[in-house]
Amino acid sequence: MRRLAVLVAVAATAAVAAGSAAATNECRGLQVCVPVAGPWVVASPGRVEFQLSCPKRFIVAGLDAELSVRGIELGFVGSLGSPVNPGITTSRDAVFLGRLVRGGNAASSFRPHIGCVPASGGGRRTPTAYRPFPPGKATTRLALTVQVRPGTVTRTARCGARERLVTATYALGFFGDAPPPVSAVRAVHVRRSVRSGAVRLSVQAGPAVAGARAVVQLDLMCAPR
Repeated sequence: MRRLAVLVAVAATAAVAAGSAAATNECRGLQVCVPVAGPWVVASPGRVEFQLSCPKRFIVAGLDAELSVRGIELGFVGSLGSPVNPGITTSRDAVFLGRLVRGGNAASSFRPHIGCVPASGGGRRTPTAYRPFPPGKATTRLALTVQVRPGTVTRTARCGARERLVTATYALGFFGDAPPPVSAVRAVHVRRSVRSGAVRLSVQAGPAVAGARAVVQLDLMCAPR
């Protein structure tokens, strides 16, 4: 699989002060760079995935993150290729992988950041001794974002007609400069079910999320039949 390589992302280790965002370095060293900040994604002992995208005709060239607690392990999905650089290792989208490994609470979270540069072509080394199958894009990702408001909302997603579902995950996030409070996180209840290849997402939220810019991202990994 082209995206089997999971590379360690640079993550801020200092706690984030309420009401202010820590300095991030996703654009450091890049002459032309568009920074994109994601929401505060709630972490858990199980792996959480969140996809962040550059504007059209831009690709990911830098990554960083803010953590609400130190005990969050963070990485991202990259593609195999040489040299390791934008356009080969990365594309327009970056999938962050987060896991709470120690400490924290129900609101422990990370805020992903990407630095985007104009897209350009990149070369790829071709084997010459013999011709095995080179790493390719064996899977595709489909991301569906649901706005969270008090009440219940249900969405259904599925892979393409010529694809099959490999796995489906979801992540809860809160946009803002500061991490979300525990009360807002606990007010959101998400259920995911799969039937005949269709993924059903049900999001129930209480009054505590009123005014919060909360989202749930449903991430489907699909493969050709």
